[in-house]
Amino acid sequence: MRKVHMKRGLIAFAVAITVGGVVSPVVPVNAATGYKTVSTKSIKKTAYHKKSAKGAIFNKRHTRKVINLTAHPHTTWYATKQATLKHGKTKGIYFYVRNSKSSVKGWIWHGYLKKGKAPFTLTKARAAVAMDAKTGKVVWAKHANTARPIASVSKLMTLYLTLKKIDGKSRNWNHKIKITSRGLVSMSRSAAYGGFHFKLNHKYTVRQLYYAAFLDSSNNSAIALGQWVGGSNGKFIRKMNAQAKAWKMGQAHFVSASGLENSDLRQYGYAYGKANANKVSAKDVALIARHLMTQYPRVLKDGKIGSMKVNGQVCHNYNNLLKGRKYYRASLKVDGLKTGYTPLAGYCFVGTGQKSGKHRVITVVLHDENEFTETRSLMNHAYGMRSMNN
Repeated sequence: MRKVHMKRGLIAFAVAITVGGVVSPVVPVNAATGYKTVSTKSIKKTAYHKKSAKGAIFNKRHTRKVINLTAHPHTTWYATKQATLKHGKTKGIYFYVRNSKSSVKGWIWHGYLKKGKAPFTLTKARAAVAMDAKTGKVVWAKHANTARPIASVSKLMTLYLTLKKIDGKSRNWNHKIKITSRGLVSMSRSAAYGGFHFKLNHKYTVRQLYYAAFLDSSNNSAIALGQWVGGSNGKFIRKMNAQAKAWKMGQAHFVSASGLENSDLRQYGYAYGKANANKVSAKDVALIARHLMTQYPRVLKDGKIGSMKVNGQVCHNYNNLLKGRKYYRASLKVDGLKTGYTPLAGYCFVGTGQKSGKHRVITVVLHDENEFTETRSLMNHAYGMRSMNN
């Protein structure tokens, strides 16, 4: 609500309009003398949301402001009372409103509100999408077709191509990969870029590198897998781009198997291509996840593993929507899938779950600040759509 500066004791209104024969102020004044109640009645609980950038909630006498509406830009307010308030010679219609949690409540001029629930939105993520995994249909989107850096979410493509080469054959899972690259060993020991430690000339099985890359988001393990799949780092990245093209992902472009940017990979000898980062749209990330889960459903079982020992090292799953984690919600049935972060990409997360009676949902948030809370909101919104019903 816009403030009006005036001498104590004076009464002022910026604009007054007549609504149903009652003159209502557009900008009420937080006056020390307060408002008088002409009449009050209970009304059927009705949903409203913010109509414009103006407005504030007050106590009934308007001697204390509760909060500006701009502090709750996407909130649904529920009105349960209506009052005619008088200030000087001017009368106005006001609603008593609460938010859904009843943590904010008070009186507001009716003209600042619009009937109906507030449109759903995510305020932090720069791009996001919710996809029906069964149909492939996007059920909600925010800048979903804009290619952005995706950090370790890139590993979903690496895992897909790895599982494609394994082709369900146990001998491939047990195939041993010898680490001869000092660059990968150095990367594995880095506090910023490592995680799963490599020993020079040590052999790791494909299975071990798969879990290290998937659960622990090990960059060096992802690169080692890529070299096994493609024959070299460069050949594997070309496979990533070829697969994206085959899936008709026109804007997707990969320069690394891990999701690290070339500006970080260069010191380890693994920079590739002219671009600095993998860039994929939120919609295309969801499509990669859908292909991965559809063709290799084992990733849903593997994605639920909270932590496991791999070659004597603990690999920790950073998905904090899993059971026992801070952001877990039993109703969402989350069983995947992949986190990611670099300063350039921000916090990225691909989530998936299947609520009882609903189709499986795939959610993607890119360059987020609260990736797990916003994913929860996005999943709840998607599950609420009729098209997601079995």
